[in-house]
Order: sequence, then structure tokens, then C-alpha cells
Amino acid sequence: MNVAKLHPVAVRDMPADLAALETWFDRRLDEKLAEREANKIPSLAIIATKGTMDMAYPPFILASTAAALGWDASIFFTFYGLELVKKDLKLHVSPLGNPAMPMKMPFGPDWLKRIDMPIPTLAASLPGFENLATAMMEQTVKAKGVPSIQELRDICVESGVRLVACQMTVDLFNFRQDEFIPEIAEWIGATSYLAEARKADVCLFV
Repeated sequence: MNVAKLHPVAVRDMPADLAALETWFDRRLDEKLAEREANKIPSLAIIATKGTMDMAYPPFILASTAAALGWDASIFFTFYGLELVKKDLKLHVSPLGNPAMPMKMPFGPDWLKRIDMPIPTLAASLPGFENLATAMMEQTVKAKGVPSIQELRDICVESGVRLVACQMTVDLFNFRQDEFIPEIAEWIGATSYLAEARKADVCLFV
């Protein structure tokens, strides 16, 4: 190391003997690393692949919370996850094949709202049942004061969460970019986003 290039104060405080010098450098390195860690802004990268109402909540809640904590947050929407950034949100809850079902009743006395309502596979496949499950979920969300998907998405935009769309999926499904909200920061492929995600402190796939 060229001692002449060190800060004058650092040079003045350096010990003379070799053993003490090594100890001094180790201590200075630990101090600098601790200082860098303290000043580092945490980052979150989320890959959103689902397009149902129930699966729309996790990426928007996590990203908006991270942004509120001062983190750098981004969401990469790919495959059916692109439904979450369309101008016209038409999200449903699908009871069919959904391991999270049954769901509890959003209304009635407390004893009724605590009961899991079993939904047979046959009933879940009946016409109109998906709309019923969606309406129940919407009522539950409203009753508990939880923001809607639209509101959560707006919060993410306002708090600086970076929304990224998968161009490959857009091409695959013959979507047009004008079908999506203008706040999308970039239209990129998996290779480009993974280069960003690998640097994130937390990376989630939902």
C-alpha cells in the first residue's frame, strides 16, 4: 500500500511497528465496512407471476412496505402477473384448485365468520362460483379496512416502487403496451431483471 496516498490524519495516527500496523489496518477496515453497511440502502426485488386477486396482494403489500421503510423496491411482472399492471384491473379469486380455500364468511355473527366454509371441487367449478368467491373476498377486504389492489398499486407508484414488465410475455400473449399503466419503468427480459435482482438484499418469487 502506498502510505503517501492515505489521508494525512490517518497517516499521523498510524503506529510505527509492523504488528501494531497490521492491527491498525484491521481496525480501520472493520470501521469502514461497518460505516458502509450502516449507510447502505436495503433493496427488495419481487418477481410477480400470478394474476388472481388473492395473489395480487403479496407483491404490492411487500413492495409498498419496503418503500415505506426507505428501501429500494422493484417488482418484475411476468406471465399472468402482467394482469396486475393493466389499466383495466379485472382480477378474480379462483376457488378451483386453490389450496387456500375455503375462506371464511365476511359477514354475519362472529361465530359464523370463524367457520371455514368447505368448498367442494364440484361446486368451485360451477358457473358464477368464481364471481361469488371474488365478491366475498372484496367484502372481507373492505370490512377489514384493507386497501384494494388499485389503491395498493397507486401507493407503490407514489412511493417510488419500480414497476417492470416482461417484454417477452407481452409479445407471447400479443399484448400491447398501451394496455398497461404508464408508470411501468421498463419493458425488459428476464436476463436484464436477474442482473438487477442478484444485487438485491431480498429477492422473492410470488
